[in-house]
Amino acid sequence: MATKAAPAQTPLPVSITDVRAAAQRIMGSVVRTPTLVSKTLSDLTGATVYLKFENLQFTAAYKERGALNTLLQLDETARSKGVIAASAGNHAQGLAYHATRLGIPSTIVMPLNTPTVKITQTEGHGANVILHGETFDAAYAHSRELEAERGFTFVHPFDDVRIIAGQGTAALEMLEDVPEIDTLVIPIGGGGLISGSAVVAKSEGRMLDVVGVEAELYPSMYNRIHHTDMPCAGDTLAEGIAVKEPGGITSKMVEALVDDIVLVSERRLEEAVSLLLQIEKTVVEGAGAAGLAALMAEPERFRGKTVGTILCGGNIDTRLLANVLLRDLARSGRLARLRIRLQDRPGALFNVARIFHEQGVNIIEVYHQRVFTTLPAKGLITDIECETRDRDHLDRLMTALRRAQYEVSPVELA
Repeated sequence: MATKAAPAQTPLPVSITDVRAAAQRIMGSVVRTPTLVSKTLSDLTGATVYLKFENLQFTAAYKERGALNTLLQLDETARSKGVIAASAGNHAQGLAYHATRLGIPSTIVMPLNTPTVKITQTEGHGANVILHGETFDAAYAHSRELEAERGFTFVHPFDDVRIIAGQGTAALEMLEDVPEIDTLVIPIGGGGLISGSAVVAKSEGRMLDVVGVEAELYPSMYNRIHHTDMPCAGDTLAEGIAVKEPGGITSKMVEALVDDIVLVSERRLEEAVSLLLQIEKTVVEGAGAAGLAALMAEPERFRGKTVGTILCGGNIDTRLLANVLLRDLARSGRLARLRIRLQDRPGALFNVARIFHEQGVNIIEVYHQRVFTTLPAKGLITDIECETRDRDHLDRLMTALRRAQYEVSPVELA
């Protein structure tokens, strides 16, 4: 696909001048996060991979940029009355943090099912949190009602030119630090980050390839641009980009400036989160790992390119992160659960354990099933959770068990 140039005729609502003005406005109040090359990820993907560590912002996400750019442009009347937003994620925390820092009252409307940790974090940044409705749409509608009733200024998470210009400063910094980047791979939720990034990528003589990334479960911008009707639903690891309806302003900008949109599976997202922790020693949420997930999903597309991607957030629940890491260990064969059929007699479990010992495999847990099985009364099923070096090591263990006349099968992940 040919790289799109910036439209020559119709001006877009956000320009490189707007992004540069935003950069000056927010300078010193957000972290100028590093852009670093990853040799290991480059070797894995065949591209030269540069990572922009936006998970190192104070609230662990790039959303601070657009929120602050918007707050700094409010007049005194708007500042005194305060701002309001509907968000259960990074926008809430970024807006609350900078509003409090500037002495501006902030109200955040969140759905009733918002995890307690997110409520606590947002309140900790000084916001007045209101819980309303079972869905984001209900929370959003209530926030607009409060805007009208109390004279608050509503700050949209993505469909606002001030937000878009602020988010574009991340790409501006990245290309200032590494001008040789020729391809940007950017996560898409509502489209604010990629719109601002694409403005930078297509300005001042640049002709970078701009590729957006969405979770397969939420292809909302893909649907809008390609006039398709794929469903947007399900539990995605990348909840930060799980948007059912992209913005009107952002859709116009994506259509004009973005060269393509890649959809990535949940498995690729899990793998990317795990790789970034293991290789780069950095914690990212699912949305933040979407760019790397795209590089792994379509290596031929990016091979030989100098790619920049933004690790746009690091707010992931610790229990969820633990599950992702353990699932990755299981898929690589380093963690396994084997189901073994035994005879119910003395020494049966000992004899099996001896084979594990001979093969140098660590046993983590043993689950004995005597009652809830389909076997005869004298038979039993034992599930053994174990730790191996790699897939080949696991295969050698299973071969040794079968040679000893045991029926064995791995309990597979979905």
